[in-house]
Amino acid sequence: MTRGELERPLGRRLLLNRFVAVLAALAAGTGLWNLYVALHDHGMVAGRVVDARGQPVAGATVVLWVLNFTTFVEKARVATDADGRFVLINSDSHHILLSAEKPGAGRSTRMDVRLYFRAQDIELDAPLVLRGT
Repeated sequence: MTRGELERPLGRRLLLNRFVAVLAALAAGTGLWNLYVALHDHGMVAGRVVDARGQPVAGATVVLWVLNFTTFVEKARVATDADGRFVLINSDSHHILLSAEKPGAGRSTRMDVRLYFRAQDIELDAPLVLRGT
């Protein structure tokens, strides 16, 4: 330690210590992550359903499946609106599957969605695509 560093007050030397800075950064990161989770944990899943040509499908049934220890069980169903959009609420899992179907239009494959935390709000980037049966 240099003479100038020794002349600084003890409180300032402790605050400028790299160990204190690392712990402060970890605490700040943890606090920010917890704030983000608190603001985005409503269990909302939103997305679209389209046909094989990419056109929206109105009236398709979207099913939410949640992981129940070892298997997936159906949690909720919702119908799409005129633009093929859907919103499911109260998804309390961190690993879900989504599927869609409409008689005469076909059904989609199950989309596997893994979330960072339980009940995370998410809007799907890719739509559920109905393929003819």
